[in-house]
Amino acid sequence: MTKSLVTGAAGFMGSHVARHCLSLGQEVVALDDLSGGFRDQVPAGAVFVQGSVTDHEAVDRLFAEHHFDYVYHLAAYAAEGLSHFIRRFNYTNNVIGSVNLINAAVKHEIRCFVFTSSIAVYGKGQLPMTEAMTPAPEDPYGIAKYAVELDLRAAREMFGLNFVVFRPHNVYGEHQNLGDRYRNVVGIFMNQLLQGQPLTVFGDGEQTRAFSHIDDVAPLLAQSVEQPEARGEVFNVGADQPFSIKELARVVGKALGREPVIRYLPERREVKHAYASHEKVRRVFGAQPLTPLEEGIARMAAWARAKGPRSSQAFAGIEVAKNLPPAWREAVKGEKKKI
Repeated sequence: MTKSLVTGAAGFMGSHVARHCLSLGQEVVALDDLSGGFRDQVPAGAVFVQGSVTDHEAVDRLFAEHHFDYVYHLAAYAAEGLSHFIRRFNYTNNVIGSVNLINAAVKHEIRCFVFTSSIAVYGKGQLPMTEAMTPAPEDPYGIAKYAVELDLRAAREMFGLNFVVFRPHNVYGEHQNLGDRYRNVVGIFMNQLLQGQPLTVFGDGEQTRAFSHIDDVAPLLAQSVEQPEARGEVFNVGADQPFSIKELARVVGKALGREPVIRYLPERREVKHAYASHEKVRRVFGAQPLTPLEEGIARMAAWARAKGPRSSQAFAGIEVAKNLPPAWREAVKGEKKKI
């Protein structure tokens, strides 16, 4: 039986990928530091190990003990907007943690390394985003993801490390951390509505994203190690049709049976429109049916209603406060007052 390491396996995407790996007959070791995930989300049948990818000694011990065939690296702190203000934290978690895994993968000669990057690597003005475009990330999160892509390419050239890179975008669904106020707008909206709060929207709400249900993404990641044509390649993966943030608010409100009240906040620095081409992933993996937005949101809403709202904490380690959006600045001040 093949053995796989899934990092971030108590989190949103990682827990789903780990489940699909198990369904493929793989033995799964689930690594997570529980900083943003939850122990009860690790699928039954996986061996759970609590630890961080930033701890290179722990990573090395894990590889020496388990002799992995595959690595699925999903552990990350994926807050694009916040990454400007937590640069050291961002690069430590999203670059150094990844490099620790790549080093171990090379030393232990794993068969394939699957990495979840992001369409944040593209930056703005490249629509639809295609894998042939030259990345021009605009935030430290996108820079970190692209740096790891380049490192994997270098490791393949130097050491023969097989890899597959996926660039998912705006993925939502069950197991998303509803209490994270800095990322995953679908989860933020649901958490606010469940608490009877207005939906907070930066700018005019006309910015667009193609929201992707987790069931349209996670199976492809799990299966990719079995697809020889995918080795050494980069794939966009996710939904095709973009929706505005205001349209999303309406769909989320309908799913939860509540009329959303929108509180508009000052515009923040972000890419206005982002959607990608998926011709390449369809060519290699075959065409797959995509979950319509209203259907996917309804499924997530049923899960969120059963779970109930989660408390939303301000990020405790802001490194640069200059130009921090006022709403986030107020949240940080509020947390300090509680202490």
